[in-house]
Amino acid sequence: MFYKVLSKLLDYPDEALMAAIPELRVEIKRGFEAAEWLVLDRFLNHLESLDLTELQGAYVQTFDLTPEHALNLTHHLFGDDKNRGPALIDLSVFYKEYGMEMVTKDAPANDDAANEGASNEIPDYLPLMLEFSEMLSEEEARIFMSQWAKILNQLASNLEEVQSPYAPLIRLVEQRSLLVKAAA
Repeated sequence: MFYKVLSKLLDYPDEALMAAIPELRVEIKRGFEAAEWLVLDRFLNHLESLDLTELQGAYVQTFDLTPEHALNLTHHLFGDDKNRGPALIDLSVFYKEYGMEMVTKDAPANDDAANEGASNEIPDYLPLMLEFSEMLSEEEARIFMSQWAKILNQLASNLEEVQSPYAPLIRLVEQRSLLVKAAA
């Protein structure tokens, strides 16, 4: 549930998100640690304090118009370099191995259960990565996300510099990716 909730909150805000806030409040009270719950509750309060148009404008300004804040994680490694392509292909193949098909923007999504998590986003889009992580066991999800920990740290730092309300959410993802279960 952790990854599913964070995926929703880090995706482009829409009417469905705003309508889901009461349900999200219930989910976070049940399934999150106290420190995580406080961060998420504060963010939900932020969402409720603005109208949808303001939220969408702030989201676009934050993530789409500021490259240092991009939610496409390979962008932080490669920028627009041609070497980014193979990393995106590797991610798509990895998703496919777990039954999550990527849908290109040109192709219509079909309704197969195997494509339940399919998206029109490129594979390194953080909300999509979190959605994928929800399909994994907790340990697998942490291992998958741990390879992105340095980028998540830098992204959170960049967002903190501009006092973005999204920074604490990125920190939550980063912290979860760093947690390693103690050997039994």
